[in-house]
Amino acid sequence: MVGTAVLVGCAVWALVSAAGREGRPEGVLLAVLAVAAGYTCGRIAGSLAPVATALALAAFAYVMAVAARQGVPGDAAESAAPPGDTGAVAALLVLAVGAACCAAAASESPGRRNALLVVAAVAAASGPVLGSVAGLVAAVGVLLCSLAAARMRRRTLGLTGFVIATCLMAGASWAVAVQALPDGLASSLEGQLTTHRVLLWEDAVDLVRENPLLGAGPDRFGDLSPTALESLNSDGKPHSAPFQLAAEQGVAGVLLLGAAFGWLLYALWRSPRATSVVLSAGAALTALAAVATVGNALSFTPVTAGAGLLAGLATARPMDRP
Repeated sequence: MVGTAVLVGCAVWALVSAAGREGRPEGVLLAVLAVAAGYTCGRIAGSLAPVATALALAAFAYVMAVAARQGVPGDAAESAAPPGDTGAVAALLVLAVGAACCAAAASESPGRRNALLVVAAVAAASGPVLGSVAGLVAAVGVLLCSLAAARMRRRTLGLTGFVIATCLMAGASWAVAVQALPDGLASSLEGQLTTHRVLLWEDAVDLVRENPLLGAGPDRFGDLSPTALESLNSDGKPHSAPFQLAAEQGVAGVLLLGAAFGWLLYALWRSPRATSVVLSAGAALTALAAVATVGNALSFTPVTAGAGLLAGLATARPMDRP
């Protein structure tokens, strides 16, 4: 019921913020539908065949990561603007490694478990080959968290750590955008994020200040951002899910995004699955949130659907065996 309320709220608020203006809420509605459909399928398939489903998700996510590197669903990797597709590659690698780790945690055979962990390590190590160093860092982080989760008996501490890490990431990005950091630290972070992305974030902050309640309207950032309008081959996005929602749907849009992430972690906390499976999925979703904070990962349907599928898989109730 909580998840339904949150997702319905996300869809309704997108329509409200677009009402009477030139907003285009279709992208938000598609993302909400993808998460809901993925979560439902994960709950069903995870009850019937958890290991096979997780392995299938890992294979699908990795294939999509390779396809994104080759220009599907877009071919902006060589544009002057920060490429959105690299965010998709990193997110898909995280999902692939997270799903493989969940399959390993759910496997009852030690030999199969070790083999799946090797598969996860190989997928993570291929990040630089696919053009995503960020994907390598995030995927390795997921793998290490999964290995540590095998020794943990209680999930509350791990899930709390994931919440804190996500809040710190979001807070740091906002501090960069409003120039609240010391000059040395700000310059260092700007060098990693690129000046173009920071300018897009500053434009998003300006739009929030102009209309903090409703925002500028869904999918209108590219029409109102001076940096996006002056850039060649711009995709019209601020390369950050929180900043995009804040600029286009106001403060309420960001709160609903945070509520959706909180709901997923809450569902994991209540999950009947083993703690190792829960924390592996939580680590993957947290890494995905980090990637989405500095990229356009959530703009790609395979990513949102995969996130919902992974969460559904890790929260599925096992069928009673005779």
